[in-house]
Amino acid sequence: MRIEPTAPYHSAQDALRVLEIVAGHSAGVTETELAHGTGLGAERLTALLRMLRREGYVEQITDGAYVTGDTLRRLTSAHDRERALRDKLQRTLDELRDSVGAAVYLSRYVDGEVKVTQYAAGPATPAVNEWVDFRYSAHATAVGKSLLTQLDHNARRDHLSRHKMARLTSRTITSDKLLLSRLESQPPTVPVLDLQEYAVGTVCAAVPITAGAAVGCLALSLPVEHAHRLKEAADALNRSAAPVLLSLTI
Repeated sequence: MRIEPTAPYHSAQDALRVLEIVAGHSAGVTETELAHGTGLGAERLTALLRMLRREGYVEQITDGAYVTGDTLRRLTSAHDRERALRDKLQRTLDELRDSVGAAVYLSRYVDGEVKVTQYAAGPATPAVNEWVDFRYSAHATAVGKSLLTQLDHNARRDHLSRHKMARLTSRTITSDKLLLSRLESQPPTVPVLDLQEYAVGTVCAAVPITAGAAVGCLALSLPVEHAHRLKEAADALNRSAAPVLLSLTI
């Protein structure tokens, strides 16, 4: 299996280094001490601390030092961790939906299948109508293609051998050779797009999120009349993926 590190991955790794030091100082640790302990530059560290405070991973006490926040305490507790993680991810997805103005999805590749594990939609940001099971349409969706790009060649071929590449719209790729070529040439830092390949009237984008050995992605969908916003929304999603990845990594 091949998993390429992405910008959110590096942000999450840096954030974990900060959290490790904060967690080791119950009385609090200053930004200067964090800079020394992590080796991160001032601008980078300040941005990470802003994100960690916003997400509830750290809190700033009266003397300006940082201590662990409620979110970190809940996610590192053995008691009901799975529920805490799901609740935190849902809050993050809801915020992403509102900030990018699109339905947002979290997906994983589990036991050889595409699985949408959570999503956030609303009246103004409708979810995709799953008219064909996402497990059988990876070749046509941004989610599926993003997950497949993170697999090695043999794993991709195995997936395609188990799921016939049906033509869902006039834009759907049904050639194994063409799809594998496009997956191979897909840069890991560039969002994968679905331009009405899965459903007429819908465009989608997905970005990979690497948590350990797990293959996952964060995606969004828009009605085709908002296709002009797809690139901007996808770039915003990519920039905002670090908090999701951090929650999955802790």
